[in-house]
Amino acid sequence: MPETRAATIGTAMVPPLVFKVHRCDPELIIPAKLTPHDLKPLSDIDDQDGLRVQIPLIIFYPYHLSMQRQDPVQLLKQALAEVLVFYYPFAGRVREWPDRKLVVECTGQGILFTEAYADVSLDQFGDMLWPPFPCFEELLFDVPGSSGILNSPLLLIQVTCLKCGGIITAIRMNHTISDAAGLLQFWSAVAEMARGATAPSVLPVWERHLLTARKPPRITCTHHEYDDLVDTQDNISLSDQVKDHRSFFFLLTQISSLRKKHAPPHLSHCSRFEILAACLWRCRTIALQPNPDEEVRIICIVNARSCFKPPIPKGYYGNCIAYSVAKARAEDLSRNPIGYALELVRRAKANVTEEYMRSVADLMVLKGRPRCTMVGSFLVSGVARARFEG
Repeated sequence: MPETRAATIGTAMVPPLVFKVHRCDPELIIPAKLTPHDLKPLSDIDDQDGLRVQIPLIIFYPYHLSMQRQDPVQLLKQALAEVLVFYYPFAGRVREWPDRKLVVECTGQGILFTEAYADVSLDQFGDMLWPPFPCFEELLFDVPGSSGILNSPLLLIQVTCLKCGGIITAIRMNHTISDAAGLLQFWSAVAEMARGATAPSVLPVWERHLLTARKPPRITCTHHEYDDLVDTQDNISLSDQVKDHRSFFFLLTQISSLRKKHAPPHLSHCSRFEILAACLWRCRTIALQPNPDEEVRIICIVNARSCFKPPIPKGYYGNCIAYSVAKARAEDLSRNPIGYALELVRRAKANVTEEYMRSVADLMVLKGRPRCTMVGSFLVSGVARARFEG
């Protein structure tokens, strides 16, 4: 049944903003045309344990004059139906075969879509549009039975229309089918179809066999990200502490200053990701005050598409990421200059090659598709190059 719920957001410094969200019953959006009913195995990068999660995304669209006589909800629903003809595996369901192998059964059952209305304008949120966004659960309702990795819709979308004419689109995706680059490719196709295109400018490529284990599988690289570690008492106590989720913004001038002051000459052209990751890892370690001899780690999520020769085809929307690890003694990381951490971060990223990715796929098969080890670790993902703002 349709439901109206009240939401309140605010902080000690900002007066509470109270608004109501009226949510319609969820529905299934199916492909606009008949699509094949077949079985598509996921790659051995896709189906590792650490990617068997749902990942959320929220996008804010201010009102635009071009939408004056348009219904954005109906426009998006139609665009989604048309895009699902090309991305028809998204309309299927993930099944599990023996040895925990995942496969998409392309059933054409569709993706979940919820239409909602909120009696608030986008500008009333003010500076609260940065993550963590308050009342996110009201803008992406967890439809009962939808959050499983197996046998559930692969996409959950809620479009909330605001009284100013703007919309908030919240998306939740089963991570086994795509990474951030793949999700962006899919959503860009939706935007193109909503603007009148008859086909996506970048056609989707399945080709999951490109990241499937070799026969016989063989682990040829060192993969500390899957080390079988046990939490020490120090790690357990740190993980149990209450954490505060906040956003911090670094201007280009500040990042340039970090490079100038802390990057050694041979690393002066390091990326924004590398210098920030190195600084944050070192500062976090100092703040946590672990045992000086304790091993601390940083896990860098690396997009490996450019590592392959020939390259992974344009349009490939499966997971093509690696969790590369740098590690150090807590005392060494804390007492050495930031250049020490920066060198380790760059080395971790450089470890990711085509052979490294093939070795990861083989490890998944040989070791039961393990989860990335988070003991004593600081995980960093850079999505600036994904260009979600487009």
